[in-house]
Amino acid sequence: MALLGALLVGSLVVLTVFSGEDDSATDAKPKTPTATRGAGSGGAGGAPAAQTGAADSVPPIVRPDDLAAAHRVMAEYMSGLSTYKHTDTAASWTPPLLDRTVRSEEMKQLTVLPTGKAWAECQQAKCSSVGQAVVRRDAQISDELARGSGQTISSVVEVTATRSKDGRKAETETNTWLVSARKVGGEWQLAGFDIYGLGNVGAPEPKGE
Repeated sequence: MALLGALLVGSLVVLTVFSGEDDSATDAKPKTPTATRGAGSGGAGGAPAAQTGAADSVPPIVRPDDLAAAHRVMAEYMSGLSTYKHTDTAASWTPPLLDRTVRSEEMKQLTVLPTGKAWAECQQAKCSSVGQAVVRRDAQISDELARGSGQTISSVVEVTATRSKDGRKAETETNTWLVSARKVGGEWQLAGFDIYGLGNVGAPEPKGE
């Protein structure tokens, strides 16, 4: 009996040891994750997966070469508007500038030489003016397909006019304008401009020879 009891106790010990090892081995194995339906997964009942690169495939409203062309027209027109001399006439001075516009009635009224007393004084003093225009930044870029007006760009343009009298530098005037250009028939044309800021209007610089 004593021998049988000892054997029984030994068997229980062995079973207990091996059972513990099996449990530990089972716990040590990595568990396979259960597949769950996430918010980004596709299929019925789930939101569609995000499409990478979708933003890159959307074309810009205005391409860089078009933007440069519009800026060039703005600068040419606005600098030309402030460039003249006392011997100029409307017949020779106006057409080149008007060709850069949409030729609306408004642009025809704006594209003119100084008139009245200002022009009389200019002719008497043998005046001249040289304009320089720089596009500072874009204010709005649009492509109104529904209205049919097409691509339009509005930019802030700084214009500096240096005036001379009798060959001597008289003053420098700087103004900032909000200038709009529109693409018509594949060409960018000036559509309008309005004063944007007072700048240093009429601020004289030291006179020089």
